[in-house]
Amino acid sequence: MRSLIVLIGNPAARGASLRKFNAASAFLREKGFDAEVFLTEKSNDATRLATEAVREKPYAIIAAGGDGTINEVINGMVKSDVPLAILPLGTTNVLAKELGIPEKITGALEVAVSKSARTISLGRIELGADTDSATSRYFCLMAGIGFDGKAVHDVNEAIKKTSGKAAYIWSGIKNFLRYSPNRLFYHIDGKEYMGFSSITGKAGRYGGNFMITPDANLSDPALYTCIFQGNKRSDLIRYVYRIITGTLLEEKDIIYLKSTSVEVLGAAHVQIDGDYLGLTPAKITVEKDALKIIC
Repeated sequence: MRSLIVLIGNPAARGASLRKFNAASAFLREKGFDAEVFLTEKSNDATRLATEAVREKPYAIIAAGGDGTINEVINGMVKSDVPLAILPLGTTNVLAKELGIPEKITGALEVAVSKSARTISLGRIELGADTDSATSRYFCLMAGIGFDGKAVHDVNEAIKKTSGKAAYIWSGIKNFLRYSPNRLFYHIDGKEYMGFSSITGKAGRYGGNFMITPDANLSDPALYTCIFQGNKRSDLIRYVYRIITGTLLEEKDIIYLKSTSVEVLGAAHVQIDGDYLGLTPAKITVEKDALKIIC
């Protein structure tokens, strides 16, 4: 009996096309697998499809799209015995870079059918706990709060589809010009810190090959949080320069901490794995041994 691989694809991803999904299906069949392909139509479809696919106990589920699609698939697979594989078709493909997965279709699919799975931990974020609108999601890359979350919130999806990273850059410029952040308070390991934005990383890379939480590792059941304490446009320029040059953590108004939980109080936008989530307050924790991933 041939093993089944389920591919969940996002046709709206910048690098996606029906031709690529068909080519992936043909590749898997040539390798001796039965292949089922499901395409998303709207937000959270990938989570629903992954939840349904897990019940079939396939050899693997392949998330075909960008980091946002992968995040949705992961949220339908947490704590299951089914491993995740990745076919990166998004704008920046940060998780693929983090795991060393090729961005070419054949290379990524070869990894999916020939490499072993390893177990990783995930971040878990709760917004609006104890309210009727409470939200809880898992993430594998990062949770961005403040400027980062607002920039993702304001990304124009039409521009993103045609121009990729340019959509994020344009949104970042617009938010830079009207930058007026709220003060946020962070409770980490029994201590309180103040800042105006933060990145809590579960992985080392950010926005491609940049590093904001360089010590974060998917195998390590820990979070690394970088808190930005500057609230001026000149501070943003300085931070961006430092990120580009890999010297961010040398800044005196940066707080960088390792922990297993982070609580954020105040009003700010939140993004996870490059997709918008909602508003603080937020609590971030670690889900140990949450996912098997082929890489």
